[in-house]
Amino acid sequence: MKQFWFVVGSQDLYGQEVLDTVAQRSAEMAEWLSDRLPYPLVYKVTAMSADQITKVMKEANYDDECLGVITWCHTFSPSKMWLNGLDLLQKPYCHLATQYNLEIPNDEIDMDFMNLNQAAHGDREHGFIAARLRKPRKVIAGYWKDEKVIERLCEFEKVAYGVHVSRNMKVMRFGDNMRDVAVTEGDKVEVQKVLGWQVNTWAVGDLVKVMNEVTDEEVEALFATYKENYDINTENIAAIRYQAKEEIAIKKMMDANGCKAFSNTFQDLYGMEQLPGLASQHLMSLGYGYGGEGDWKVSAMTAIMKAMGDNGNGASAFMEDYTYHLVKGSEYSLGAHMLEVCPSLAADKPRIETHHLGIGMNEKDPARLVFEGKAGKGIVASLIDMGGRLRLIVQDIEAVKPIMEMPNLPVARVMWRALPDLTDGVECWITAGGAHHTVLSYDVTAEMMRDFAKFMDIEFVHIDKDTTVEKLEDELLIKDLVWKLR
Repeated sequence: MKQFWFVVGSQDLYGQEVLDTVAQRSAEMAEWLSDRLPYPLVYKVTAMSADQITKVMKEANYDDECLGVITWCHTFSPSKMWLNGLDLLQKPYCHLATQYNLEIPNDEIDMDFMNLNQAAHGDREHGFIAARLRKPRKVIAGYWKDEKVIERLCEFEKVAYGVHVSRNMKVMRFGDNMRDVAVTEGDKVEVQKVLGWQVNTWAVGDLVKVMNEVTDEEVEALFATYKENYDINTENIAAIRYQAKEEIAIKKMMDANGCKAFSNTFQDLYGMEQLPGLASQHLMSLGYGYGGEGDWKVSAMTAIMKAMGDNGNGASAFMEDYTYHLVKGSEYSLGAHMLEVCPSLAADKPRIETHHLGIGMNEKDPARLVFEGKAGKGIVASLIDMGGRLRLIVQDIEAVKPIMEMPNLPVARVMWRALPDLTDGVECWITAGGAHHTVLSYDVTAEMMRDFAKFMDIEFVHIDKDTTVEKLEDELLIKDLVWKLR
């Protein structure tokens, strides 16, 4: 079972009674927090020597069930003991700066109490060595039962799970990128080195071969799932069954090769009647990542951000800014794609429809899910290759109920306000080099993406309500210089 390890710092000067109390309290805290976190927190050790710390950090590195380490210093723990262990640690690391008691006990406080409850300076000593090592970490300060602390610990665990998914990511590409497009390209060797992704290509003919082996029984079973989850708003049932055949074949190939994400392109549909629309959408609803037009970077990021969401498959989806509403005082971006937007974004039950797709090599009208996205705060994220480094760009957005019905638009769509506003937001996005494909998420926050970038050692750019083009240009110039010196 995936879990996090709770490693508590102390030293051997306090006597066994104090150390027993530290261990008992640490186990109590881990058990209490486990009931409130996405993944269990397992108390491992009250570490009192460099050998103990080095040993537990090595074990964390090689335990596939351990997603990360959370540390705390109940008493004072000299930080040179932590130097080798933290330097070796390869899993995400959170320093919880807390204390067992909520308040100072006015009538009881004496030097015995002070000797036991030393987190106020123990955590500062502990924090120094990570800063000295330039160790990527998440620092969370506050009382361990406080709702905000628990919320931030939850987010750390979700980010660490995203790191785990990234380091084990395999992407299946059907065909190549859309011809002549720049931003969907990238250095796959560098991405595997930095993020862990294995990105490889399978021929569309291989997919067609597997499609031809799909049985009628398999198609009917998936068709029943479609009927249960979506409203059927077309008489073209054959198109829906064909999408089911595509989905079954794609899933079989991904599962057989350990892939959690895939990409394809409408320019390469050799032997296929329809571009996968409903097929891609339903696969995303199951937690797989997708990227259109051969965009393998957004495909992998979709899978990772879905894994970082609620219950390990949150409301995150492949997205594209399509067109703007530029009426003064009512500026919005309309996001969609030809067919492939995940129903996790839907405000209401999606409809299955079939319509002509006037681009690509479709022989027949593809079936797809049509819906409006729900209102709420969110982000859009884009990973781009800057040549020598990766840059993760995140922009805050506020999704709204679409201000018009658009009855003739036969695709899923989301409308949002970009921060700081539409035009400044667009200028900032373009200045940073953001792609036309993004991952839109209601579940993952900008802070979580900042932490993900920190743990993966990639550049992070955040466009929020306070961002201006001038400030961003200065920030990008400084970051460009810093990353060139690394």
